[in-house]
Amino acid sequence: MSASAPSDTGLEARPASGGPASATRRPAWHPATVAAVAVETPNARRIDLEVPTWPGNDAGQHLDLRLTAEDGYQASRSYSIASSGDGTRVVLAVDRVDGGEVSPFLVDAVEVGDALEVHGPLGGWFVWRPGASSRPVQLIAGGSGIVPLLAMVTAHATADDPAPFRLLAAVRTPDDVFFRAEVDGAVAAAAPLEVTYVYSRTAPPASAVPAGRLTRDSLASAVFPPDAGARVYVCGSTPFVEQVLRWLGELGHDLTDVRAERFGGNG
Repeated sequence: MSASAPSDTGLEARPASGGPASATRRPAWHPATVAAVAVETPNARRIDLEVPTWPGNDAGQHLDLRLTAEDGYQASRSYSIASSGDGTRVVLAVDRVDGGEVSPFLVDAVEVGDALEVHGPLGGWFVWRPGASSRPVQLIAGGSGIVPLLAMVTAHATADDPAPFRLLAAVRTPDDVFFRAEVDGAVAAAAPLEVTYVYSRTAPPASAVPAGRLTRDSLASAVFPPDAGARVYVCGSTPFVEQVLRWLGELGHDLTDVRAERFGGNG
C-alpha cells in the first residue's frame, strides 16, 4: 500500500524490532514482469507479477516496487503482498492515490508484459505462518488494509490449518470489497473462518444490518472476546488503526497481542 500504500496498498510504519525475514528468504532486488491485471474495486487494480528469482514470502510480508522512467528518474513505494508461499507469482492490489507518483500509473496504465523491479520479501513481524500456533487469529481490515490479511486467510485455508480465524473488514460499499472471491473460497474450505463486513455508506440489499461506520459495539460483536487468547492483526489507514486499537483496549484486549500495520497516502 502506499498506504504501506494504501492509499496504495503498501505499508509505511513498521516497528524496527519486528525481526528479520526468514534466513532462506533474504531481501534482494528482483526483476519482475506484469503477468496479469484486473479491476479489483472502482479505485483499485489487482496486479499479478511473475518474479523468476522470487524466494517466496510469508503471509503478511511486503515489498518495495520501483519504477524507472525513460530519463532515468526512479520512484518506489512499499506494497503489501496478497499472496504467500514459495511460488514466483506475486499478487498485489493497488489503490489509486490522486496526485500520487506511482499508484495512478499502476492502476491506470501498467500493462501485461511491462517490466518492473521489486525488493523483498520484507518484514518479519506482521506475519502469520500455518502450523506455528493453535491460537485463534483475529484479522481486522480497513479498506485496502485487507491485502496482507488476505494472504493470511488463503494460507490458512490452503494449509487446512485448524486455528480458528475471524476476519472483520470495514469498507464503504459492496463494490469496495477487495478479493471477495478469494475470501468466499476460503470460507468454503475446511479451515475454520468467519467473515464479517461492515459497510459505512451502502450495505447490500439483503443485509440485515444497515450501513454505518464501524463502532466499538459492532467491533465487539464481530471479534473474538478478550478471553479467547487470540492473536490480532489490524491493517488500515492510521486513523482507522488508532481507533480500533483504542476500542480493543477499552474492551479488555491485551494490546501486546495486537500487531498493527498503518498506511499513508503518498501514492
